[in-house]
Amino acid sequence: MAFMVKTMVGGQLKNLTGSLGGGEDKGAGDKSAAEAQGMSREEYEEYQKQLVEEKMERDGQFTQRKAERATLRSHFRDKYRLPKNETDESQIQMAGGDVELPRELAKMIEEDTEEEERASVLGPLARLPGLDLGSLKDKAQTTLGDLKQSAEKCHVM
Repeated sequence: MAFMVKTMVGGQLKNLTGSLGGGEDKGAGDKSAAEAQGMSREEYEEYQKQLVEEKMERDGQFTQRKAERATLRSHFRDKYRLPKNETDESQIQMAGGDVELPRELAKMIEEDTEEEERASVLGPLARLPGLDLGSLKDKAQTTLGDLKQSAEKCHVM
């Protein structure tokens, strides 16, 4: 009987004295973050600084890669006369504005351009010295415009 009274009253008595701030028994939740990692406070602060610096470096590299891809897409949009994309332009501006393509991508674009020039009819003509393709193009367009106007005046057609 004495055992039962002791267990019933003793457990409640310990709870009462523990909540009064005896301070002898600290739980695992009372440890600081540095102690939980097994480091001193200074080591933990240095570790946190390194983590922040590494994250900023990774974010910078990621932004640079996104801008390089946006530059590549913009190049192809200009080449094929497609409408511009605002998100690509904003990504390029976020990276600093003047983004260069990586060597591998620039080399691939140059190879594609060379292949297209070889395959086109104007490719060999472009290599001739003293030939201005821009002026030839302008002349062809004006001639075509004149032909269209004369065709509209023709009564037979």
